[in-house]
Amino acid sequence: MGVRVSLVAAARSSSLLAERFDDDRPLDEAGWHAVRFAAPALVPLGAAELRYCSPTPRSRATGDALGFHPLVQPALRDCDMGRWRGRTLADVAAREPAAVDAWLADPRSAPHGGEPLLAFITRIGGWLDTRPACDGAIVAVAEPAVVRAALVYALKAPPSSYWNVDVSPLSTVTLIGLPHRWSLRLETGVR
Repeated sequence: MGVRVSLVAAARSSSLLAERFDDDRPLDEAGWHAVRFAAPALVPLGAAELRYCSPTPRSRATGDALGFHPLVQPALRDCDMGRWRGRTLADVAAREPAAVDAWLADPRSAPHGGEPLLAFITRIGGWLDTRPACDGAIVAVAEPAVVRAALVYALKAPPSSYWNVDVSPLSTVTLIGLPHRWSLRLETGVR
C-alpha cells in the first residue's frame, strides 16, 4: 500500500527578478491569469482525499482558485531565511557576497540566521513521510522551493542538487510511495 502525493507549485506573486526570500505577497495579476489558464488541467487533482497548502497567501489563493479548499499545513512553509526575509537575492548578494557564497556551497550553513538548506529539506521530507499510508491521493499546493525540497528528499539526492531543480509556477510533480521510499512519477498529458 502506498500514497500518491501530487505537489503543485503556487502561481507567481511577482516577476522572477522581483522574487524575495520568504515572500508573503499575494498572487499578482499574471498569477491569477495563469491559474485561470491552468485550471482545466489542475482541477482534477482536487478529487484527492486530502488537500493541503503551505501557509503563504499565494499558495492558499492558488489552492482556493483551483477549488481545492486546502487545509493549511505549517510544515509546508518556505525556508526560514532569517534576516534575508523580504529581500531579493541580488540585494543580498550585493551586500553580503561571502555569506551568499557560503549559503550556496554548504547546505548546513545559515549565514542569514534562519534555517539551513539541509534542515529545510529534512523538514519537508518529514512532512512527506508522515502522510497517511493509504491507496488514496493527496494534493498539496506549495511554494516552488518546497516542491524542490520534496523532490531532493524523495530521490535521496545530495542537498547540493537542490540548486539544479527548476520548479515553475503551477508545475506539478507526483511522488508515490511510503515513508522513506518514494518514487517520482512523470506523466504525459495524453491519456
